[in-house]
Amino acid sequence: HTKETIEHVYNHPCIIAYTIFNEGWGQFESDKMYDFVKELDTGYVVIGDNQHFKGYTLFLHKEHKTELFQLDLETKKKFLEEMAIVGEACAKAFGAEKMNYELLGMGDAHVHWHLFPRKYGDLGEYGNNGNGPVWWYPREKMWCEETAVKGDELEKMKQQLLQELEKLL
Repeated sequence: HTKETIEHVYNHPCIIAYTIFNEGWGQFESDKMYDFVKELDTGYVVIGDNQHFKGYTLFLHKEHKTELFQLDLETKKKFLEEMAIVGEACAKAFGAEKMNYELLGMGDAHVHWHLFPRKYGDLGEYGNNGNGPVWWYPREKMWCEETAVKGDELEKMKQQLLQELEKLL
């Protein structure tokens, strides 16, 4: 996310909900978006900017809500069902030994899932013998330039995830 975009949308109630989809033209060329993988009924699947945990993916709800309990029952069921499908696709696409799911919201107050495909020992020298929650890994290492994916590597990851999603949908 560029500084200019953030400055442009600073007064918008939710920076996550303010996407190029809101501008109208993005919905017609969503396959050309940087990290976009697929639009589902309740949200958007995107590859995370940084990939210390290979296959880190987000599932962003289409409507601006700040709490899961704010969704009506049928939407909530569908959102949770689709999140589970995205999780399964991530696990298969990126060879996860375990999936971690987070729905937080203190940093970005919008309902969205963080899905982390995990492998035993992926915390290295941190955690309990390299295992534990993702937040035990130093933030400055997880979100550094060395873990960013671009170009062919990003395209390959998007295609791997899309293939698995298509099989499950």
